[in-house]
Amino acid sequence: MTTEPSERRSGRRVAVETPVKLRTSDGTETPGLTRDLSSNGIFLYSETGMAAGSKLELVVMLPSGLGLGPGGWALCEAHVVRVEQADGKGVGIAARLDRIELLPQIG
Repeated sequence: MTTEPSERRSGRRVAVETPVKLRTSDGTETPGLTRDLSSNGIFLYSETGMAAGSKLELVVMLPSGLGLGPGGWALCEAHVVRVEQADGKGVGIAARLDRIELLPQIG
């Protein structure tokens, strides 16, 4: 008898590739690219690896389809839940979004 793995995500994922800037707890900043987003999680690719449990700050363009209002630039606090090798794309990082602050529009 086989059992299906349970789905742990509580938010609907939206496949979207958008640039993201990561800042680690030691202040290191590095660019990345999202693979998908939800209202409480993100999967992204980065050239910089990190350990599960690491804290991150992210600046990312959120699409309007996440249920977080009209979308736009956001500052997010997150923690890494999984890290995996991603062929040709650097390191894959799954993170849980702990806090999301929509940033004011400029211009």
